[in-house]
Amino acid sequence: MQTQVKVSRRTFLEITGGAALTTALAGCFGVGGSQTTTGSNSSNITIWDIRTGSEQQLVQKTVDGFNSKQSAIHATVNFFQNDPYKQKLQVAMGAHNPPDIFFGWGGGILKSYIDANDVYDITPDLNADPTWKNKFLPSVLAAVTFDGKLYGVPNSGMQPVLFYYNKDLFKQNHLNPPQTWNELLHVITVLKQKNVIPIALAGGSKWPYLMYEEYLVDRYGGPSVFDAVMANQANAWSQDAFIKANTAIQQLVDMGAFGSSFTSVIADTNQDAALLYTGKAAMMLQGNWNYPVFQTNNPQFIQSGKLGWFPFPAVEGGKGDVANVAGNPCNFYSISKTAKSPQNCVTYLKTAILSDEQVKQYIALGDIPPVQGLETQLANAQNGEWLQFNYKMVQVAPHLQLSWDQALLPQPAQALLTNLDQLFLKQITPQQFSDNMNKTITTS
Repeated sequence: MQTQVKVSRRTFLEITGGAALTTALAGCFGVGGSQTTTGSNSSNITIWDIRTGSEQQLVQKTVDGFNSKQSAIHATVNFFQNDPYKQKLQVAMGAHNPPDIFFGWGGGILKSYIDANDVYDITPDLNADPTWKNKFLPSVLAAVTFDGKLYGVPNSGMQPVLFYYNKDLFKQNHLNPPQTWNELLHVITVLKQKNVIPIALAGGSKWPYLMYEEYLVDRYGGPSVFDAVMANQANAWSQDAFIKANTAIQQLVDMGAFGSSFTSVIADTNQDAALLYTGKAAMMLQGNWNYPVFQTNNPQFIQSGKLGWFPFPAVEGGKGDVANVAGNPCNFYSISKTAKSPQNCVTYLKTAILSDEQVKQYIALGDIPPVQGLETQLANAQNGEWLQFNYKMVQVAPHLQLSWDQALLPQPAQALLTNLDQLFLKQITPQQFSDNMNKTITTS
């Protein structure tokens, strides 16, 4: 019997980058602190990480390889499960006793540590080595850039969000992948008439709602709209782009774009993906972390050429660039301000993380590192067409938006998911959504 991959987007975003889920979640052994530090000597580097499965093995292999080449520095990595890790890191930061290098996601949580003066500014080190700094795709670094300063470097694969679609259903109904919002509405109308669920949506998990919000707000108003929220501008959630985006979302609900049972569909058990590969639904807006779900749960769907993909469409009259991408840049390593030797940490990040060898190993796992010049490697890899599409999406993106529930602090992030749930259920209006979210803004 085919083993079913279960994927939690929250777990995915916080554990792994890219397609390592096939093995990472299948082998989700409880990884507590499997190693101990080697003392307080400044030559010892402690690293905290939360990856599992094949990615954990790669992280450990990277540490071992670094140690074998270094006589003056010794790195030790400790692995934790993701929820305990976040609490443990918060406590360690508060006690000013964190690891030298810590795993993170950028955005609001990292910013809170920066504001508390707990994170080392790595900007001078990157500027001193332009080759190192310029190896990363620029749009990815935005998640760890604050006030023009960099507080981390990428350590995993990129995670853009895009539409998957069932090519058979499109062909049977003489449809093409939509490039504009009006074309998408036409596709939805045709599919509804054929009793096909136009878009699989895992409303039971709530967080999939967020991807529609992020893309539509961007397409209508561009990145500056959410930037105003992040800047705590009064009534920022009342901007016109939010009202238009949420009106468009409720239009989809009214059309039956998601079918009649989307509130009971669960993403963590891949019920939305199953609707797509069984032919019950034609499209699905999801992150690239779902590709290994198809690979494992229904490989024939890919092998027979039935799985297609396309970027989120342009919105007529919108101000946002159609090349902007929502999702997550990747995960990052940052250095603690209390690190025993920041320069030893810099040496580790510069020489071991996303080195040429590690990049090859990530690609072999199906990950897409945010590194310049990978076109040929990706083209020659297994599933090269898919890898290249994702890579180019991020490479050409003027803006890559970190998921809002990661960018925001925990309290407004939870309020956002709650209000999106009510919006999709039509329990509140777009204006009420804005009014509710404005209450989460703290202005001085």
